[in-house]
Amino acid sequence: MIRNYLLIAWRNLWKNKTTSFINIFGLMTGITCCLLIGLYIYNELSFDKFQQKGNRIARVIMQYRFSTGDFNSGNFTSTKVFPTFRKNFPEVESGVRMSQRKMVVSVGSKQFDEPGVMFADSTFFNLFSFKLLQGDKKDVISGLNKIVLTQTTAKKYFDNENPVGKTLKLGTGADLYQVTGVIEDCPANSQINFDFLTSFSSLGETQEETYWDANYTTYLLLKDVKGFETLQPKIAPFMRNEMKGQNATVNFILEPFTKIHLYSEYESFVPNTSITYIYILAAVALLILSIACFTYINLSTARSMERAREVGIRKVTGAHKNQIFGQFISESALLSLIALIFSIGVVLALLPAFNSFTGRSLSASLLFSPGVIGAALFITACIGLLAGSYPAFILSNFRPVKVLKGSFKNTASGIVLRKTLMVFQFVISVFLITSSFVVQSQLHYIQNKNLGYDRQHILVMPLDDKMSDNLKTIKTEFTSNPNVKSVCRAQNLPTEIVSGYNMRNEAMAENDQMAVTANRIDEDYIKTTGIQLIAGANFTQQDLKDIETDDQSKKKYHFILNESAAKVLGWTPQEAVGKKMFLDNSRPGIVKGVVKDFNFLSLHSPIKPLVLFTESWGRNMLVKISGENIPQTISYLEGKWKTLIPYRPFEYHFLDEDYDRLYSSEMRLGNVMNLFAAIAIILACAGLFGLSSYAVQQRIKEIGVRKVLGASVFGITALLSKDFLKLLVISFFIAAPVAWFSLSRWLQGYSYRITMPWWVFLLAGLLLMLIAIITVSFRTIKAALTNPVKALRSE
Repeated sequence: MIRNYLLIAWRNLWKNKTTSFINIFGLMTGITCCLLIGLYIYNELSFDKFQQKGNRIARVIMQYRFSTGDFNSGNFTSTKVFPTFRKNFPEVESGVRMSQRKMVVSVGSKQFDEPGVMFADSTFFNLFSFKLLQGDKKDVISGLNKIVLTQTTAKKYFDNENPVGKTLKLGTGADLYQVTGVIEDCPANSQINFDFLTSFSSLGETQEETYWDANYTTYLLLKDVKGFETLQPKIAPFMRNEMKGQNATVNFILEPFTKIHLYSEYESFVPNTSITYIYILAAVALLILSIACFTYINLSTARSMERAREVGIRKVTGAHKNQIFGQFISESALLSLIALIFSIGVVLALLPAFNSFTGRSLSASLLFSPGVIGAALFITACIGLLAGSYPAFILSNFRPVKVLKGSFKNTASGIVLRKTLMVFQFVISVFLITSSFVVQSQLHYIQNKNLGYDRQHILVMPLDDKMSDNLKTIKTEFTSNPNVKSVCRAQNLPTEIVSGYNMRNEAMAENDQMAVTANRIDEDYIKTTGIQLIAGANFTQQDLKDIETDDQSKKKYHFILNESAAKVLGWTPQEAVGKKMFLDNSRPGIVKGVVKDFNFLSLHSPIKPLVLFTESWGRNMLVKISGENIPQTISYLEGKWKTLIPYRPFEYHFLDEDYDRLYSSEMRLGNVMNLFAAIAIILACAGLFGLSSYAVQQRIKEIGVRKVLGASVFGITALLSKDFLKLLVISFFIAAPVAWFSLSRWLQGYSYRITMPWWVFLLAGLLLMLIAIITVSFRTIKAALTNPVKALRSE
């Protein structure tokens, strides 16, 4: 019987090629979207699942404030937290302090700038389940200058030789590190990712005196999962006692390790993904699949009269209702299975582009994993059942006596169903088009907003102590090229200044501090970045000489504030110049100037107080070029680099790349919305084309009569199109408020955002209406131009 069902189903699909193509194309597209998005979501949800103790690991988040101001927080701690917590809280079994650095690594003639050098305590393997291939977990990083390499890194530096026992040079000094082990490459779905794992003690920074100097990441291993509930309430009173006598509040929050990648507002060692975007992607996939299913249901019910005679004959010859129902469900299942097979091929073809699109490395083997295959078959079965059930139910309930009367065609139920599903399709399309426009408008605003500094044509290069000592010569040599405008040193780039300090003015008590962000720079920083100085003067080389003394009492700092910092200290920009202030109490000095507020964080955050000051240390060198002859200018800089800095490879990137990285999630979302809005329009139009074709076919004789009576092509086209356009208008008024509410909520996440433009909704509606008119007109104009004699021949 099943064989007979499938045979008849195949014949019907082959007989109605246009309808079958539209249905298969729609379902294939919907399933392809679901599979691609499903693979991405599966990968994101699988982050750190391999960590056997992951549910007992907590990342420590520091919260602090001084006597005034709001709490500041971040995923940083001092080196004191782990040993103190292990000593004082029985819930803590172990822990690890970590810091990732970018360093020059060299072996013989091989020399690379490596961003993935991870310093960690010897307890690292007590917490994390990375597989050590060579070496003993207990002592591979238990002493000074010990290092473990990943498999890929070991091959990169030592080819096929055994690296254990050999040495590497890290940094620009003379320190040699002994390779004590080899570890498997970190999985792609791990928030802890590195190429080198070396001993934390090699940093020489293991003080246990203060909770400040918070420049490290701390993870704690709790004895059991309940430790989160019992330990967290103990921390605040413990820290109040620890900070007694200090005019500052410090607290620590335990963040579950398994929640960091999707739920944390604080970055990890790899970029996080917001759970909100996961929900958005899942919803978009569901909406696309819904459009495909609605198209199938619409076309199936619209074709019901064509198959009414078949149903009547089957019933007269003794077929039961269940058998007829099974026949049509079989057709739906076969259609869905064919669509799934095509979808798998399309996914395999699109996977490399999708990986580039999302910034992930999803492998084809993941598509054929039992979980994904099971989910794909389940979705396909659900599509076949849900999309096929209603048409099968309607067709199997036809009464043989009334079949030739076309009763279903003339009942309100079938018409209302088709119109309702068509409205849903248009609602989804309008929503996605509007969302795409708004997201793109916000991204355009982000890309073109005046940030208060210039990020165009600025090269960012690494800076180390040796280079700092020779910076004057480097600047002279670089700027001897007329296309190089200026060179400066900075601790943080202007795109993201995150270093936390505290400050006070002369009138405030010594223990009365305000939290502030600060950045070490030199005298060419403002010129290079184009920050606007609105009061006072820029730094000079003499300002740096004023602090180059070992006698603390003779050091004289100079500061440049932004407008917000001057305001919280109680000054106007003009009043601030010449005032005395203190940075971290250890840096007394004079305010030399005030700059206009600029966005030194993501546009998600408001502009906060900022202090710029000079010190002979920085990790970034910024090179402003003219924008003309860029390849030749970079080639010139590379030649000078090799002459002046032969001990490290030439490396650079553009400052605007750092800025774009701040909004990588938004850009991916924008691309996704554009893609799926286009897919939604295509699927909706495919369904509309199919329905309009059947509508024309059912009214072909009416069209012939109207033409004989003198109706114009335009009049007939308008007559046949108006019902579809009415549905589109209804869809617009449903979708617009839903889109407005959803997008307003999304924009609330930005401190600086566009005002929701009303014309976006109108444009989305008009665009979809235009596409719908073109789609419907293609079939209706063809019908209107048909010779009426052919239509009326049978009468």
